[in-house]
Amino acid sequence: MKNFLNIGFVGLTHLGLNYLAASSEKGFKVVGVDLDENKIDKLKKFDIDYKEPNLKKAILKNKKNIIFSSNLNFLKSCNIVFISQDVLTNSLNKGDFDGLRKLTMKTSKFLNKKAIMVILSQTQPGFTRKINFDNNRLYYQVETLIFGEALKRALNPERIIIGCKNSKSKVNKLFINYLKKFGCPIIKMRYESAELAKISINILLASSITATNVLARACEKVSADWQEIIPALKLDKRIGKNAYIKPGLGISGGNIERDVYSIGEILKKENKALSIIKAFQKNSLYMKSWVYRVLKKEKILSKKNKFNIGILGLSYKENTNSIKNSPAIYLLKKIRNTKVNVYDPGVILKKIRNCQQADNIRSLVNNSNVIILMTPWPEFGNIKNILRKQKSRKIILIDPYRIIDFEAIKNKYFKYFTIGK
Repeated sequence: MKNFLNIGFVGLTHLGLNYLAASSEKGFKVVGVDLDENKIDKLKKFDIDYKEPNLKKAILKNKKNIIFSSNLNFLKSCNIVFISQDVLTNSLNKGDFDGLRKLTMKTSKFLNKKAIMVILSQTQPGFTRKINFDNNRLYYQVETLIFGEALKRALNPERIIIGCKNSKSKVNKLFINYLKKFGCPIIKMRYESAELAKISINILLASSITATNVLARACEKVSADWQEIIPALKLDKRIGKNAYIKPGLGISGGNIERDVYSIGEILKKENKALSIIKAFQKNSLYMKSWVYRVLKKEKILSKKNKFNIGILGLSYKENTNSIKNSPAIYLLKKIRNTKVNVYDPGVILKKIRNCQQADNIRSLVNNSNVIILMTPWPEFGNIKNILRKQKSRKIILIDPYRIIDFEAIKNKYFKYFTIGK
């Protein structure tokens, strides 16, 4: 059956574009508005800034049902309008909620009298209730996108969490009809509970990431292997197969860090409760410097030793071109006086002076005697085939995410470092 609703999205950052694409895929006519005219010009040419699996494909497939514009007047035909601007964060991971508030109020003036407005952007508790708009037509929706899996999760959410005026409020029928197209449970609560639910999800993820990195470090101390422990943990129903128990280089990407900062602001006068939040932040910073500590320990940065350093991966995780709080960028800034070759399939750096970007993986590996795998892109695992041919060349491999099966290629000339072993 053809969908009769027109859906608007204001703010075509990563968040807005993925939900816009998901709505068009579900058969809705959508209007995407962004006040940045240059961005709109690029989108009209289907030039997508974000390296996200199937995002461009979905937009091209449904282009007949998509309008891109920098003119807010296009929203007047929409039944539901989402505020979908990603919230910018500063170096402390504090969000710019003033900018979001101004965008929301400006947008509200262009909605028709029956239209629903939904805050999809990441907010702090209390934000939605302060918006000067009819509470019977105002909602907050929790987004749980993951870079590299964003469109997939927007299309097939585990559940949808909706914030209303109060927990007993009836959700507008137009909004319910839209949400039912996603075929998952709908959980309703008051605005503040929904806003805190989003933060709660990320705090629990931060606790898993932090505990995992602490335990992986313990493995290194007692000659245990964290990789052997992971399958046992995933079979425990209280932890589960999708648990965040793969060790890594701290918390990155910006979203979890923003919510760690936000909960810290909420609890800033509760010193004992705040201690765990500070522990998350300190441990994340400690793990971000793991590779740097290996380089220092092995005296690779010493001017007396001439090493050719190659870094594979610049994005904060695989399947994205986002470098927000990226461990690789953190490392490059720490070793800014050392020249390095870098390669990433989705990121082109412009501002870091000590980098030269390699054209391909093979070129970087063949010209480096220190190879650092900073992002777990699947294709990086194939360097083992290149390394097998290096019969008598001394190579230091730093592989925090354990991308390479080192047992299959090790020889007396190779030195290997990974987290949790």
